[in-house]
Amino acid sequence: MIPAVRLNHAVLYVADLERALGFYSQAFGAEVVAREPRANAAFLRLPRSQNHHDLGLFGIGVGAPPRAPGTVGLYHLAWQVDTIEDLEQARMTLAELGAYTGESSHGATKSVYGVDPDGNEFEVMWMLPRDAWGEHENAAPVERLDLAGEVARWGGRRTAGTIVEENPR
Repeated sequence: MIPAVRLNHAVLYVADLERALGFYSQAFGAEVVAREPRANAAFLRLPRSQNHHDLGLFGIGVGAPPRAPGTVGLYHLAWQVDTIEDLEQARMTLAELGAYTGESSHGATKSVYGVDPDGNEFEVMWMLPRDAWGEHENAAPVERLDLAGEVARWGGRRTAGTIVEENPR
């Protein structure tokens, strides 16, 4: 058994590196922390992250065909937010960027979905407080999300654990 504690970062192939950097910067406020020009790669950190980088992007060429949806490979990444209000903001941001694709409730988590310019899907999710999982302890339904109702019920509750407000530099 590998004693992993969490997924530290993800790496994606993208067609146009600069376009992808612009998207992740606008959508998540991600900052480029390193570049590797020989590989046409960049590494990004989220504003409140303590990781060296959270996302690596490798540009493979503007003419590269996208992976067909539903084929073998990564389905999506899931980015966790700290409050239900953050999830509401994520939905608005994705809609403004033309990247919003849907939303759902999975019982213990509430999610909105988006897609980057290369068709890479992602989820932005908020997790209920652990003591509220109840019947969803070992279940992950896909149900309609009433985000306004969830904000009214859970507003102000932080659930992502220790969050760094600023990157220590």
